[in-house]
This record gives sequence, C-alpha cells and structure tokens, in this order.
Amino acid sequence: SAQIADLQQKLLDADNGDRAKQRWDTIATILEAKCALKYLLGELVSSKVQESKLQSGLSQSQANCTDVQKMLMEERNHMAELEAEFQNQILVQEQQHQEKVNQSSRIS
Repeated sequence: SAQIADLQQKLLDADNGDRAKQRWDTIATILEAKCALKYLLGELVSSKVQESKLQSGLSQSQANCTDVQKMLMEERNHMAELEAEFQNQILVQEQQHQEKVNQSSRIS
C-alpha cells in the first residue's frame, strides 16, 4: 500500500507539473504575460515578506535561547556555590561534633 500511495503521489505531481506547463503554454498575448508576471511578482513579494517574518522570528528565538542559556549557566554557578558552601558547613559541623566527642571522652 505504501508503493501504491507513492505511485499515486508521483502521478499527482506529474499531473500538476503538466498543468502548470500548460498554463504557461497558453499565454498568448502581452496582456496575459503582464498579468502572469504581475501575479508572480506578487507571489515573490509575499514570499519575501513571509521569509523576512520567519527570519525575524528565528532571530528573536535565538536571542531568547541565548538569554535562557545565560540564565541557566548563572543558576548552575549559583547552585555550585551553594553546594560548596553547604559542604563547607557540613565539614564544620563534623569537626565541631568530633571535638565535642573528644572532649567528652577526655572528661570520662
């Protein structure tokens, strides 16, 4: 069934290509050519406007992505600092606890 669908699509594409060729072949007068060119130029302008909008959206998305990556790095650095501080506090607590244990064993 995949091959059948592929063949059907190829036939549709070929048919559309033939129709487009026939349309261009039927242009017989300067007026028809002018109309066709006017239409094509309109489509070109429309495509360029759409491309410009998409490019602008892409640039904005890239800028947003860069900002998010920067914030993520800042947060990672902050988390690393907090973790280092926490580990230092644990070490201090362990040392204080060990000193208390040693002092109570000397007293006994």
